[in-house]
Amino acid sequence: MSATYDVVIVGGGIAGLSLASALAGRCSVALVEAEQTLAYHTSARSARQLIPSYGPPVVQELTVRTLELIAAGDTERPAPVLTPRGFMLIGDDATVRAKASGHMHRITHAEALELCPVLVPESFSAAGLDTGSFACNAPILLEDHRQRAEAGGVDIITGARVHSAQRLGTGWELGAGQEGFEAAVVVNAAGAWADELAVLSGVEKLGLQPYRRTAAIVDVGHPLPATCPMVAAADDSFYFRPDDGQVLISPAEHVPSGAEDARPYPGDIEGLVARLNTITTLGIRGVSKAWTGLRTEAADGVPVVGFDAEATGFFWLAGQGGYGFQTSSAIAELAAGLILAGQGAPASGTAAGTAAGTAAEASPASRTAEALAATRWSIRR
Repeated sequence: MSATYDVVIVGGGIAGLSLASALAGRCSVALVEAEQTLAYHTSARSARQLIPSYGPPVVQELTVRTLELIAAGDTERPAPVLTPRGFMLIGDDATVRAKASGHMHRITHAEALELCPVLVPESFSAAGLDTGSFACNAPILLEDHRQRAEAGGVDIITGARVHSAQRLGTGWELGAGQEGFEAAVVVNAAGAWADELAVLSGVEKLGLQPYRRTAAIVDVGHPLPATCPMVAAADDSFYFRPDDGQVLISPAEHVPSGAEDARPYPGDIEGLVARLNTITTLGIRGVSKAWTGLRTEAADGVPVVGFDAEATGFFWLAGQGGYGFQTSSAIAELAAGLILAGQGAPASGTAAGTAAGTAAEASPASRTAEALAATRWSIRR
C-alpha cells in the first residue's frame, strides 16, 4: 500500500531540505533520501561561504535574497547561521578586473596584505574585496531546515533510494527503498543524480553535469588572523580561509565526473600545498582531512527550477552547482510558490492555496523569479 502525499521530494541535501522546510504545513510532503543520513554528499562538503559577488548575475540575485532570508531566521535561532567574513580575490590586474562584480570593490595591494598578512607580496598585483560575504554554519542551517520540516508534518525517509517512478493518471507513483509513494508532484532534488532520476521517471534528461571540487583542512605554522577574509585566486586556481586555528584550502578544480561518492584524486591537495607554501607564509605542515564534492550544473550555469514542460507534475530543483547554500533559501521560496500555485497544489480558498498566491505575488520571490526567467524562459529551451 502506497502512502499518498501532495509532494514527494527526492533528495535530502540543502536543495531538498530547504524546500521541505518552505512547504511544511502548507501541503502534505515526504522527502526521500537514498543515503542513511541527510546531506551526505555535496551538502556535507561545502566551503561554507556565501558570496554575493560569486557566480553569474542570476546567482548573485539569488544569493542576496538567500542572505536576507537566513538573516531573518537568525533572529530566532539560539546560534546564528551567518557570521561576517569578507571574500578577497587576488591576481593580476586584468583578471581581477574581469572577475570583480558589482558586489565587489577594488582594494590596494597594501590593503590586501593588511587583511591577509600571510600572502607573499610578489605573488599578486591586484585585489578585490566583497565585504557583504558571510561565513555559513552549514550544519546549523541544515538542522534548522530539518526541524522546521518535521515540525510542519513533513515525513523524512532516509536509506530509501528511488528504484521506480511512473506517471499514473493525475499523479506519480514511486518506489523508494521498501516504501511506496503516490503524489501529485515529484520534486527532482537529486543533485548529481538528477538526470538519472529523470530517466528512471521516463522524463527527458537535461544534460546536467557533475564536476569535482576538492578541499582539505590543513595544519599551519602561521595561522590566519580571525579577521582574514576568504582568499581566492582570480584565475580560479585555489582558495583558502581560516578554520578554527586551521586553514581550509581547495585547488578549486572543475573536472567533469560521473554521479558518485567522490574522493580526492592523488596529488590534488599535495600540489596545492606545495604552491601555497610558495605564495604564502602559512607554513602548511600536514593535512588533517580532505574530501571531494560534486557541483552539478546545467550547460548555461543557471539553476534549473520549475515544472517540466513535457512531464506534468515533475518539478526540477537541480543544477545549483557550487552555489547550493548561497541560493538555496531563495530558490526554495520560489519553488514552494510555484508548486503550491501549480500542479498538485491545494484548491484555491484553502489555507495552503492562499499561501501559494501570497508567495507568488510577494516582492522578493517575484524578484527571484524574474531573475531566473530573464536567463531561462523555459525548463526546456
